[in-house]
Amino acid sequence: MGASNSTLHDSAPVTFSQDLVDTLADNAASPSPSPARQNTIDTQIRARIQAELEHLRAEDQAVRDQIQAALEKENLDRERTMAGDPDSVKTSPALLADLEEVRAKVDRFHARRDLSEYPALRETSEALVACYKNNLATPLDCWQQVDKFKASVAEIEKEHIKSLQ
Repeated sequence: MGASNSTLHDSAPVTFSQDLVDTLADNAASPSPSPARQNTIDTQIRARIQAELEHLRAEDQAVRDQIQAALEKENLDRERTMAGDPDSVKTSPALLADLEEVRAKVDRFHARRDLSEYPALRETSEALVACYKNNLATPLDCWQQVDKFKASVAEIEKEHIKSLQ
């Protein structure tokens, strides 16, 4: 059983219709699939592309989250080192106190600039500024006002030194 070779002998020649031969030849000549098959392939490709895009977006978001966390840690570490004590970061009340201290220093600076206590100095200063404005091309013509201003400053310095003694 099955050990003998069976042979099939057909004595009639096999012939195909010309339409079948033409259809097979057209299909062999054009390697593109049918429109229905092409739709299926396109749908599968779009689905794969969409899945890959979602995967890449998720990876991108994960990387962004890691970068954000690293930057926050770096900023916190920098703030701690700037505060001097690595275990404490300045709080809002401490920062407000520092701001008030700076404001007080600015106010003291502006109070020192007030020349109302020294009318002679104020007058010579104003005369010097006016001379410079009037002689933009020849500022050396203001040498007399400069000497008067220097003399006023010297007088105020002497008074200040006497008040300290």
